[in-house]
Amino acid sequence: MAADTPSLFAPAVREYVEDYLVEDEVLSLARQRGAQLGCVPIAPTGGAALSFLAAALQARAVVEVGTGAGTSGIWLLRGMVADGVLTSIDLQPEHQRAARQAFAAAGFPTGRTRLIHGEALDVLPRLTDGGYDLVFVDGLKAEYPKYLEEGVRLLRPGGVIVFDNALWSGRVADPDEQDLATTALREVARLAREDERLVPVLLPVGDGLLAAAKRG
Repeated sequence: MAADTPSLFAPAVREYVEDYLVEDEVLSLARQRGAQLGCVPIAPTGGAALSFLAAALQARAVVEVGTGAGTSGIWLLRGMVADGVLTSIDLQPEHQRAARQAFAAAGFPTGRTRLIHGEALDVLPRLTDGGYDLVFVDGLKAEYPKYLEEGVRLLRPGGVIVFDNALWSGRVADPDEQDLATTALREVARLAREDERLVPVLLPVGDGLLAAAKRG
């Protein structure tokens, strides 16, 4: 790389990437509600990546761990086929109430979303093996390795599982950071890399996305 070539992580480059797709009013309002509820939404660049993946997969059935206020759900639904259904799991009823408002404001009929209240690790085992095109995880970081195990089971061949916050504000790259969330994020990345069923990639968008496709 030439000495005068800007780094991928230079502020100007990151700002250029983040400004490439601007969220509309519906997404902005959902993001604001999420901040008020204390559930940090996926970054716009991460949301755009979700929409892209859903479109590329022609996703009809998607599972989301962590409904939040509906920001990531809107991105996913906008990429899915017109009659696709998003199944979203969250433990907080107020999060799902906010998400329902966001989905309605975005113009999605109620039949396109299935919101399940409960612990993800209790709900996921009840979902159909191989029945989903895409699984998106933005739940408890300490449970990410268990979500990977459940998510791979849910995916059809060629399906993709995606984890948000894979870079964890850079903490995963700092060996001195040994808290439970950070070590779990490192572990899920290792597990995805070593699983022969998966083709993984770590994407430096937003706070980092770990994505892995299930081999056919």
